[in-house]
Amino acid sequence: MSEYLDALETRNPQSREQALMTRLPQLIAQAQTASGWASILHGVTAADIRSRVALAQLPVTRKSDLKNLQKQCLPFGGLNTTPSNQLQRIFMSPGPIFDPQGRGQDWWRFARPLHAAGLRSGHLLQNCFSYHFTPAAYMVESAATRLGCVVIPAGSGQTELQVQAMAELRPDAYIGTPSFLKIIIEKALELGADISSVQRAVVGAEALPPSLRKWLQEHGVAHVLQMYASADIGNIAYESETDGKVNPGMLLDEDLILEIVRPGTGDVVAEGEVGEVVITSFNPDYPLIRFGTGDMSAILPGMSPCGRTSTRIKGWMGRADQTTKVKGMFVHPSQVADILRRHPEISKARLIITGEMANDAMTLHCETATPDNNLKAAMVLNIREITKLRGEVVFVAPGSLANDGKVIDDARKYE
Repeated sequence: MSEYLDALETRNPQSREQALMTRLPQLIAQAQTASGWASILHGVTAADIRSRVALAQLPVTRKSDLKNLQKQCLPFGGLNTTPSNQLQRIFMSPGPIFDPQGRGQDWWRFARPLHAAGLRSGHLLQNCFSYHFTPAAYMVESAATRLGCVVIPAGSGQTELQVQAMAELRPDAYIGTPSFLKIIIEKALELGADISSVQRAVVGAEALPPSLRKWLQEHGVAHVLQMYASADIGNIAYESETDGKVNPGMLLDEDLILEIVRPGTGDVVAEGEVGEVVITSFNPDYPLIRFGTGDMSAILPGMSPCGRTSTRIKGWMGRADQTTKVKGMFVHPSQVADILRRHPEISKARLIITGEMANDAMTLHCETATPDNNLKAAMVLNIREITKLRGEVVFVAPGSLANDGKVIDDARKYE
């Protein structure tokens, strides 16, 4: 039985890149048949978008934009290319934000993370993602159908019933949030129930700290792997193992183009630098072009020891929306980017907010190899012009600012 779901996972990276770029113009043309994308991509010639450089010229549509787009054109903001009455399901996430599910096999592309976790035909899965309004449980269902796995549709909550199901039905794996698995194990210990059949867990929807993974492993779940997904995109990236050891990073799904951009902009950062995850998804019903997830990550160099050749990311590294309020005015990462565009001598910057509430101070820390008083004075004026607030400028050596994706750092005291 193959270690890999299909041959796509072990392609030569250049072949994968060429295949994605070859498909890109067709994706753009398909998206433009939907009214929302026709507006967003107005004036774009699909045939011209055949490289990452060309793709990077298109606007970023952020997840935070969806609520307003959908209000203007229910239910999906005109971003769906398949009519609503031809879909399989419509979900409603908090906001509300509506998400579609089409009728294709493994529509959410969730079979890859489950297969990488060692799940195969005949395995029994206890699916503890919620079946109520949101799509995570159905992502698992569609993947299980493709793999030939059997599902216990447990949903979330009802901890004692979860333990009873595990003790009596003996599932091979748990699928759900890591924190809920911990609660189930603690309840099983309290009840003296044997749930040792659960040797594997595929977890997501929240962070998995190393301490929690270790705790789960110490309490009998030998293989704990996490995936990174969203209700808009489905599977984005997932972990793998080699000889029972979790490999570094998370592998990008085969049907996505990944960009890491500076928060608040559409500007692609250098490989290894932390920024916002932007995804272009080849989805026949709900194509997404430069979709800003709002999540932070970075590309991890090199190949995974598991033999899969897809791009790796470091995993979830926080949220990209660093908008903060200073003296009653919102300051956005995009404003910091606007300041830097006027000063190419600055390679990187971070706006640090200090002081106490109602007594705020802004200082823009800038990496540059050519510090200059005239440059500083010009930047101070631009800070005032763009943010409508006073701010100071401090020059620092190139490479001295932390590589954590922060553009705005709120360091004020709130006590």
